[in-house]
Amino acid sequence: MDKIQRVEEQLEVAKRRVSDGQVKVRTKTELDHETVEQDLKQVTASIERIPIGLEVDEFPQIRTEGDTTIVPICEERVIVEKRLVLVEEIRIKREITVQRERVPISLRKQKFVVERIYPNSKEHTHDTDL
Repeated sequence: MDKIQRVEEQLEVAKRRVSDGQVKVRTKTELDHETVEQDLKQVTASIERIPIGLEVDEFPQIRTEGDTTIVPICEERVIVEKRLVLVEEIRIKREITVQRERVPISLRKQKFVVERIYPNSKEHTHDTDL
């Protein structure tokens, strides 16, 4: 039995949310120069980008850890998969059968008829199946 396989590729596309990093936001305070006697408070902030690369199911919330505010940055990425899928097989089976049959036919057969004539006689002889 010979087999011929039929194969086709199928495309499956999905997307998932990935956290690509975090952003720390800094504020800048401007100072007015006046001639006043007052205690001034200055706040400075710095931004540090930390790559994460973690797949998440939902968008993370902005959170604060101590004096640091963490703002998650996410992006959607398209994920394409290519898979080889055996869809079906076609099976071709050869079968040989022998069957004895009786078929009526007509055959022609020739026969010879030989006629013998004897000299000095009026008698004739006929032979067949020669």
